[in-house]
Amino acid sequence: MRVIPITEYNEQAMQLARAVYDSRGRVLLAANHTVHPKYLERFKHMGISHLVIEDSESKGITLEEMLDIPTWLELIEHVKLAYTAAAEHKTFPTKQLFQGAKSLADEVKRRPVAISVPVTAIAAELHNYAHAVNVALLSLQIAKSLSYNDLQLRDLAVGCLLHDIGKGLCSGRDGHPEAGFNYLRSVREVSLLSAHVAFQHHEQYDGSGFPRKISGAEIHEYAQICGLANFYENLVSVLHVAPHEAIEAVMAQHGSGFDPRIVQSFVQGVAPYPPGSKVVLSNGEPAIVTRIDSHLQRPTVRFLTTGQEVPLAEHPTLMIHRHLES
Repeated sequence: MRVIPITEYNEQAMQLARAVYDSRGRVLLAANHTVHPKYLERFKHMGISHLVIEDSESKGITLEEMLDIPTWLELIEHVKLAYTAAAEHKTFPTKQLFQGAKSLADEVKRRPVAISVPVTAIAAELHNYAHAVNVALLSLQIAKSLSYNDLQLRDLAVGCLLHDIGKGLCSGRDGHPEAGFNYLRSVREVSLLSAHVAFQHHEQYDGSGFPRKISGAEIHEYAQICGLANFYENLVSVLHVAPHEAIEAVMAQHGSGFDPRIVQSFVQGVAPYPPGSKVVLSNGEPAIVTRIDSHLQRPTVRFLTTGQEVPLAEHPTLMIHRHLES
């Protein structure tokens, strides 16, 4: 299986590998079905622009590295409840949110690498909440590289899940970090460190960010991690930049936007070519990434011409030359 833009779907050659859900978490179309053109148009109208499919090229690719969609949807619902409670001055769903943060941290701890579901694989009404979940997942990947303990992982995850909660509490982009912070520090169960993630995630390492233009060590490490994950996730989900190009964009912010240590941990924890990525190798062979074994930058690939699988970690002279458009 692999993730494709919905515009590349071919009814004759592909079928769904993962179900498609609406904004209430209900199955619109189950896995192992072909997608009728009328459904494709309905999905597009809902803001769904990516599908998880299986075709002859991706047969046998399990995407076991990807967070399973029911778990993802449950986390999205927890975030939605929290953001709605803040905006409507209702009781904050602390228990559900902390359970969600723990389950996400557990997913990251038990996997060699965890890959998020594209935000655009779900209805547009849930994109902002799905974005928060994906930012938390990416942040936990970075924290794993930094050897965070369970308490640190929890506080980081909670802060990342809530990093944009201020958007429902104020008008204008620049005010949401402070609005979110002021709200979260009033929630007794939420750590002040988690609240600072919301407050500082738009600050830049060189002092050019907002709202306070603080720099370097003045920015809490949790917030720096969240800010980097937020930057990357927006590139991938909103601008549809390929993961390896988005990683290059993050690396270009080394020492200016982000702490070099956190950039390095990000590079060590995020896969530039997730399973299902089609690539061209340095020998000219087109291939598809089938799995990630022990090395994020050196996955196992399958030659599209012969079907031969090659673990790049065992072939040091064979490189990924470039991304191959579907």
